[in-house]
Formats: sequence, C-alpha cells, structure tokens
Amino acid sequence: MVKQQQIERSGWFITLEGGEGAGKSSAIELLTNKLKQQELDVVVTREPGGVRIAEKIRSIILNPEHTEMDARTEALLYAAARRQHLVEVVVPAIERGAIVLCDRFVDSSLAYQGYARRLGMEDVWEINRFAIHDMMPDITFWLDIDPQAGLNRIAANQNREVNRLDQEQLAFHEAVREGYDQIAKQHPERIVQLDATQTLTEISKQMYDILCERTQDFAVRMYK
Repeated sequence: MVKQQQIERSGWFITLEGGEGAGKSSAIELLTNKLKQQELDVVVTREPGGVRIAEKIRSIILNPEHTEMDARTEALLYAAARRQHLVEVVVPAIERGAIVLCDRFVDSSLAYQGYARRLGMEDVWEINRFAIHDMMPDITFWLDIDPQAGLNRIAANQNREVNRLDQEQLAFHEAVREGYDQIAKQHPERIVQLDATQTLTEISKQMYDILCERTQDFAVRMYK
C-alpha cells in the first residue's frame, strides 16, 4: 500500500474502526467522558456524516433500498462525504488544538470497499488520498470482533439503525475483518487492535491508557 503521510497539526486525530456491531459508538462515548473530565477540548463525530452534506450522502449510501449501488459508486460517495467532513469538522478542530474522536475513517473504505468489495485497497487508497490530502489519524483503535458475534449484537439491539451493509452475507463481514487485519499489520505504528468482546468500560480504559502512553502531550495535559 502507498505510504501514508501526515501533516503537521496542533490537535489530535483519533479514529475508531471495526466491523458491524463492534461497539465503536458506545466506546467513543465512554472515552469522551474520560477526556472531558480532564477539561480537554474534545470533538466527537462520525463517518459517513458529521456535517449536513455528508449526512445527505450517508442517507444515500446506507439506504437499505439502494441494493443496486455499484461498488465503485459506493467508494466514491464515501470519499466525497469524507472530504466534506474533513474540511468542515476535523481540520478546524485539530487546528485549534482539539482532540477529534471519529467513528470510522479511511480504513473503513480500505477494508469494506477495497478488500471486501474487491476493488483493491491500492485503488481505493488513491481515491481517498485525493480526498483527505494526507490528513491521517494519529492513532486508530480497531475494535476487533468475530463477525457473527457482531451481527448478533445488531440483531439484539432494537435501537440501532438497520442499514444496507447489515444486509450483506456473513462472508462479506468476514472479508471486512480480514481487510482490517491486513491494514493493521501494514501500519502497526498507528493501529491498535483491541478485543471488542470485552466490556465497554475495559475497552475505554485501554484506549485512554494507550493515548497517555503514546502521546507525551496527552500525559502532560492529563496528569499535570
């Protein structure tokens, strides 16, 4: 895969990744509470979405009725939503020194469209390289879970939206997990694999501790 470059920034860009039912949204909520207790400037957002235009694109991508959507169309829509979200939310927050916690980012496109949809991770990376302009996360937490267990969680959660990706066969979700595994092995300096079968409290504590360990700035600000 093409080497991922990062640009200078004063804040921190933290992303959470994982298959369906991994518990990313709930884990982000607990981590946010921990960070805000330290009076840190925290911005919580998601992909696709986070801003008006990107949310409209999200509604198109995830609509269960849009079963005819071509895989390349899907990949391009994700990249378009990502770009708008970056310029409106992520970049301004990081420039002012905030901590951005984002539910999904470019790794999702690589795993879902690049690997599971078989478009090729290199090709999907090129689409997204243009969209993100080198704005890669500082740290990515991959909440890893067996795909069947994740889908079982979704089925048991009546409050969760049912989207087009939930309609995919188990083999697709297994391929997504394989894609994440490949990405994690290629970028061990950035991606931290966590066992998503743990309790949310355990997961959020691990993320918090890793942030403190990996970033001296975090440690100084949290324990001053």
